[in-house]
Amino acid sequence: MQVSAGKIVVLGTGGTIAGKAGVAGDNIGYVAGQVGVQDLLEAVPGLAQAAQGPLVVEQVAQIDSKNMEFAVWAALAHRCRAHLADDSVRAIVVTHGTDTLEETAWFLHSVLDARKPVVLTCAMRPATAIAPDGPQNLLDALAVANAPGARGVVSVCAGAVHGARQVQKVHPYRVDAFSSGEGGPLGWVEEGRVRLAQDWPQAQAGWAQSALEKIAAGAPWPRVEIVMNYAGASGSTVDALVRDGVQGLVVAATGNGTLHHALQAALERAQQAGVAVRVTTRCPLGQVLALPWAEAALPLASGLIPVKARVSLLLELLGAQPPAR
Repeated sequence: MQVSAGKIVVLGTGGTIAGKAGVAGDNIGYVAGQVGVQDLLEAVPGLAQAAQGPLVVEQVAQIDSKNMEFAVWAALAHRCRAHLADDSVRAIVVTHGTDTLEETAWFLHSVLDARKPVVLTCAMRPATAIAPDGPQNLLDALAVANAPGARGVVSVCAGAVHGARQVQKVHPYRVDAFSSGEGGPLGWVEEGRVRLAQDWPQAQAGWAQSALEKIAAGAPWPRVEIVMNYAGASGSTVDALVRDGVQGLVVAATGNGTLHHALQAALERAQQAGVAVRVTTRCPLGQVLALPWAEAALPLASGLIPVKARVSLLLELLGAQPPAR
């Protein structure tokens, strides 16, 4: 196998892939983010060969991804940007927890001009499991990093390659926990080789680079919250959030963006008070179509699931020009 030019940078952030349990084989009673990324890599047989070149390892954070913070996002994005600008780096691999991987992937896609691959990988079982999934996911991530023409922010889990826009965690336990919905994955890793079903992501990548510049300069992150429509929904939560100084609200509406009349009225009041509102759907598949009725006064979130719509609204409020809807 020919060795590729350039090095791969591996950035560790913790997660289940770096988790430890007190009893071997315990797949749920573990503590995430306990194993350093250097130790993770050294424990994977054949990883040096799979890398096809030098590896550079950095520990950016060591957390359970349910506790993901803006400061970690900022640090991770800045390290990615620096390495992407380095001609000696051909790819970046990020080890991450599964709980918020889809949000981090969309954030990085939005703020990075990733003309090289930035590959997020993870695990559903801790490093102490009898059959951990992390080692294979790391090998698959390196296969994607080395794939001809690879670019953009993607994630790799259980042999599937997902784009940053589509990826979503859909199962709380099984190792194949991620889906790209009705669009399907970008491809699969099979015996160290990538078989693509779609092209690598590129459209609208890095649309919010200006927001990253503001973050680097110390700009405060806006406060954006998510509310949901459901039977008997009221506007009291929205009203309370507005009184508490919220700057943006994403609404996980029912069906095709429908809202209980009380919630809709509260959202319209919030918008009139200067709060940015975006409407998406709580449905796991599809996206909201243009609304011909009253809810159309509330802008749509451009086909994003609620947590990713929140990321986009955060970046818009930091001054980034949103992509064309």
